Amino acid sequence: MCLGIPGRITEVWDEPGGGRFAKIAFADQVKTACLAYLPDLAVGDYTIVHAGFALTRIDEESAKITLETMREYGVFGEQEAAS
Repeated sequence: MCLGIPGRITEVWDEPGGGRFAKIAFADQVKTACLAYLPDLAVGDYTIVHAGFALTRIDEESAKITLETMREYGVFGEQEAAS
């Protein structure tokens, strides 16, 4: 089973050879994801990423509620719980 965690887009760029990408800040790390399915995502938007692709846009309020619920249930483990 895979777990979708909301992340906030901090940077967006187009690769010279094609493809739109973003840096996405998650609870404790920053990852790069392809925006091929959602090319209109922009800095400040929240998304859920799976297998390196942004799959859905999520509003900020829903993202914050989801992250808080995940923290309450210990989804992030000890490292995130301490932050």
